Amino acid sequence: MSSSNLWGGSFEMHDDDNRDRNAAVDDNLDRAALANQQQLHQAQQSWVLGPKENKRKKYIDFGCVVCSRKAVKWSFWAINWPKPKVHPPPPNQYSVALKKALLFFDAQMSGRLPENKRISWRRDSGLQDGNETDVKGGLNGGYYDAGNNMKFNFPMAFSMSMLSWSVIEYSHKYKAIGEYDHVRDIIRWGTDYLLRTFNSSATTIDKIYSQVGVGRNDSRTTDDHQCWERPEDMDYPRPVQITEKGSDLASEMAAALASASIVFIDNRTYSQQLIKGATALFAFGRDGEKRACYSKDNLDISQFYNSSGYFDEYMWASAWMYIATGNPSYFSLATNPGIPKNANAFFRSADIGVLSWDNKVPAAELLLTRMRIFLSPGYPYEDMLRSYHNLTDLNMCSYLEKYNVYNFTKGGLIQMNHGGWQNLQYAANAAFIASLYADYMKATGIPGWYCGPEFTGADVLYKFASSQVDYILGANPIHMSYVVGYGVHWPKHVHHRAASIPNNDHKYNCIDGLKWRNTPNSNPNNITGAMVGGPDRFDDFHDVRTDYRYTEPTLAGNAGLVAALVSLTTSGGSMIDKNTIFTRIPPLFLVDPSPPPPWKP
Repeated sequence: MSSSNLWGGSFEMHDDDNRDRNAAVDDNLDRAALANQQQLHQAQQSWVLGPKENKRKKYIDFGCVVCSRKAVKWSFWAINWPKPKVHPPPPNQYSVALKKALLFFDAQMSGRLPENKRISWRRDSGLQDGNETDVKGGLNGGYYDAGNNMKFNFPMAFSMSMLSWSVIEYSHKYKAIGEYDHVRDIIRWGTDYLLRTFNSSATTIDKIYSQVGVGRNDSRTTDDHQCWERPEDMDYPRPVQITEKGSDLASEMAAALASASIVFIDNRTYSQQLIKGATALFAFGRDGEKRACYSKDNLDISQFYNSSGYFDEYMWASAWMYIATGNPSYFSLATNPGIPKNANAFFRSADIGVLSWDNKVPAAELLLTRMRIFLSPGYPYEDMLRSYHNLTDLNMCSYLEKYNVYNFTKGGLIQMNHGGWQNLQYAANAAFIASLYADYMKATGIPGWYCGPEFTGADVLYKFASSQVDYILGANPIHMSYVVGYGVHWPKHVHHRAASIPNNDHKYNCIDGLKWRNTPNSNPNNITGAMVGGPDRFDDFHDVRTDYRYTEPTLAGNAGLVAALVSLTTSGGSMIDKNTIFTRIPPLFLVDPSPPPPWKP
């Protein structure tokens, strides 16, 4: 990735000098030795305490059976004492917020909505999208990106990747709160649309329909920025962007479909359809003649989601392709030193440690670290996997306030975009991968990691993750929950067309809609679960509909929030699913042959 233009997109960022990290990781850390040492301490403690004294017990002889008096006593009470009613534990705050955050995706649905739709004020929309393309049935479906009515494949694919990853790691938690089927429906709504945007039935493709709708700031014609209409009422042209060169876009879409294939592993037909589409997309992205950033020289794309490189998507997608297919050629690519080198993964600027829709480096490093921790594939992958592991350790050290890699507001919110706007999405992403890494250590009995010479307990990562999510949910200086519908005090003037215009069977055209954008009244429709852009670097927030910097939600932002919330909730237990993610990976070592039959003379 190009460190000089990491962010791009429609979110305003400010340049800042890169700071050297104060933390380094001890490459010689032997995690197995730490686990063995912990077991040794427990064993030594048992030796010091010595064996427990056996107390003499009294017994009752029933003739054929001899039982202790205590056993008889407890058996009597167990049979005759009334059984207490078992009540499920009350939901914790993260589970409550998670249920709401998922509803945002239902509010963003485009196309013909399902019969069991969850948002009463939304109806079918965008049914004419892509009718001018060669796609049978057009490009209806998918998700509107934010408060506008445009659909962008790049952040939509990243959102589906993040949601799929969270389901693979924490499916038991989603099931415990009754949201497993819901989140799968959300992912499938996105992946079904992504499959429509290219020839997913072919093994070789030559283009991707990457965006529906345009919004030009200097436009004199009606478009998605000039017009303030509900999606149901759109009556202006919505041009489709065609990408014929775009390694970043194709690779991110491949990652989304590959990760989703594990989510739907119980649906063999659909899972294989996702893998086939992912394979074609990844081959498109790796084609030497098509290697370029999909947003290059296209202002209709770059002013919103400008990509700064594609090697980070190579890292991210190749890891997911290996997980989805078990094909070692993808693993070899993911561990090829040239890929992280060109992604600037070894260039330890603060920006490179920030997970976003444009920068997948921290997520790819963590995913590959997972393979080292749980699979231990050894030669020839170990050297690169150890490097990814060390880089992940560095990322985690950088998130801690004591090392001064990132600024924190006085209220405790980490600033990962140089004090710019729309910062909550980056804090949520960091909270997710920090919590997830702590869960990896917990699952393997590793108590922590080293930041330079200082050993740091894994619980510090949980504290960091919860502090950021708690800030988002209202533990901040102005006691504002930045998730609509959660808590007591939350934004009422969200920058969102559908939420701000009444659903009263009256069609408001572009001009009429402006009165709803500009009114000081609260939105007539609560877009429950939407995480807005959030406060500025001084912890101040203005609940003003016309200032998108504070009040506009995004698809990618909510995906990171959902992932962080499910990682932190204790509903369903506090562990990860260690094995499902590796279902399709064949044994990495030769299995010892069965012994020969016994010799007979």
